[in-house]
Amino acid sequence: MPKIAEIEDTPNPNAVKFTLHEPLSWGIAHSYENPVQAKDDVLASTLFDIEHVSNVFYVDRWLTVTQDGGADWPDLVRLIAVPLRAAPAAQAQSAAMVAAASSAILDLSADDQQRLENINELLDEQIRPSLQGDGGNLHVVGLAGNYLSIHYQGACGTCPSSIAGTLKGIENLIRTIEPEIEVLAV
Repeated sequence: MPKIAEIEDTPNPNAVKFTLHEPLSWGIAHSYENPVQAKDDVLASTLFDIEHVSNVFYVDRWLTVTQDGGADWPDLVRLIAVPLRAAPAAQAQSAAMVAAASSAILDLSADDQQRLENINELLDEQIRPSLQGDGGNLHVVGLAGNYLSIHYQGACGTCPSSIAGTLKGIENLIRTIEPEIEVLAV
């Protein structure tokens, strides 16, 4: 039963980040944009049952909930806290399980797989920690030629700055190692 350590606002006014004492998962991100996607996840399904919840994202010791803008945050936080506190803490998972669930993209050539690894390493070092600190993340969903497709998760998914400024900053950073790359948010 995860105990809530901290509740904090994010740059997205419609998202709040909960930092927990115990992990909900070990390195495996759970990102849901609607109740249908969350149907097999008890915690996320329960959170979507709360009126105005529009997105659920969690990994390790934190969870971000996004609302549709129609709820008062203090009231909504109290409602979210109930199922969050009732959720089981993550069982210890082997490193192999976490690695198997990583974001490998199938059907890439050896050269493109190396490019993707270099891009993900750069994102891990310079982008993801900031996004995670704000209650979000990004997932690389495709690499085709000079087009890199990313998907924002958690608070970043509906944040206006993610779609404009952050996306351009990510593209400029990746161009330091891939000068011709174009980054698309999907």
